[in-house]
Amino acid sequence: MRAPASFIVIAVILLIWNLMGITAFITQYSADLTELAKSDPDTAHAFAQMPGWAWAVYAVAVGAGTLGAIALLLRRRPAVALFLLSLVAVIVQFGHSFLATDLLAVKGFGAAAFPAVIVLIGIGQWLYARSQAAKGLLR
Repeated sequence: MRAPASFIVIAVILLIWNLMGITAFITQYSADLTELAKSDPDTAHAFAQMPGWAWAVYAVAVGAGTLGAIALLLRRRPAVALFLLSLVAVIVQFGHSFLATDLLAVKGFGAAAFPAVIVLIGIGQWLYARSQAAKGLLR
C-alpha cells in the first residue's frame, strides 16, 4: 500500500516537532543557570531543582518521540509504541515540574499552557500512528 502525500507531510511535521524537542532539551539541560537567573530566576530555580531522573525522563520523552517520528516516516509499526512511551514520559516529566515544584504558584497557570500543547500533540501523534497501523500502512 502506498502512503498518501498527507501521511508523508504529517510524518515530516512530527519529525521536525520532535527534533525541536531535542533542541529544547539540550538548551535547557546545558543552560547557564547563573545567566538564566538574571532574566528568569523562577525557571533557573526550577531547572536547578530538577532531579537527575526527571532530566532522564525528559530525554526519553524527546528521544522516543523523535524515534517514533522516524519510524512513522519509515512506515514501521514501532512508531505506535515509541509515541506512547514519549507521551507517558512527557506526562511524568510535567507531572514532576508542576506537582513537585512551586512553578505554578510562582508563574501561575499560564506556565502550563505550552506543556498542555505538548501533551495534546503527544496524544495526537500516538493516535495518528495507531490509526495508520490499523489501516495497515505501518508494517
